[in-house]
Amino acid sequence: MNSADERLGLWLGLLGVLAFSLTLPATRIAVQALDPWFVGLGRSAFAGLIALPVLLASRQPLPRREHLMGLLGVSLGVVIGFPMLITWAMREVPAAHGAIVIGLLPLVTAMLGSVLNHERPSPGFWLASGAGSLLVVAFALIHGGGALVPADLALFLAVLFSAWGYAAGARLTRSLGGWQTISWALVLSLPVVALPMAWAIANSDFSRVPAASWGGFVYLVLVSQYLGFVVWYRGLALGGIARVSQTQLTQVFLTMLFAGLLLGERITLTMLAFACAVVATVAIGRRMPVARPA
Repeated sequence: MNSADERLGLWLGLLGVLAFSLTLPATRIAVQALDPWFVGLGRSAFAGLIALPVLLASRQPLPRREHLMGLLGVSLGVVIGFPMLITWAMREVPAAHGAIVIGLLPLVTAMLGSVLNHERPSPGFWLASGAGSLLVVAFALIHGGGALVPADLALFLAVLFSAWGYAAGARLTRSLGGWQTISWALVLSLPVVALPMAWAIANSDFSRVPAASWGGFVYLVLVSQYLGFVVWYRGLALGGIARVSQTQLTQVFLTMLFAGLLLGERITLTMLAFACAVVATVAIGRRMPVARPA
């Protein structure tokens, strides 16, 4: 992979990070008035209903047998597991708190990427990535008064599900393409989410849902669950999972910014100080060698 492709991968990764940065605030806004089952399942179901005609109109060939396990990993990771876990967590903790725990995602993604895609990050890369992740954990403890809350378990599990979905999707993107990978994963998940989604709709009262909650839900469907993954998977495939995933360390603080602007959550000098330190680890990590297969 040449340096131009890696640079493009980093830029696409940053665009994906910007798209995902609004996911937690949008989820918190949505669940203020909408049932969490409807939000968690609905974002995947409606995104799948968008992806299906896109695949049909573009006459995409069916995935081959060797693609199915990878698509299963994407579906379980980022179509079902991650959305449901963060939706529940956003009922319990502020978006800024959730963003800090999700900050562990780049390190876990790099670890899984090295296993699934045979990448070999250098010791310097792991030191930079580990330092950034330790900063995130330290901030979580400071922000939480020295303790973690029960919703953190859901957020930690969400990190594992998402990292697996990221690594599996990046691997598939090389043969299927970025938007095709997330589209097929969404479509293949439709039979799984259809029945519980129908139950959630039947047991929900939509008559008093404000426009803000609907706006948050629409963002989750169109951007968080679909368009964001188109650029993100392409960026991971071009720039390498280990390297591009580290751009997501900045998502912690972008999410805090949006949480402050949209939800009125407080942003402190401590947050800004940790933001500068974490961004510095990303910059250092970018310069460390990562051996990738041809």
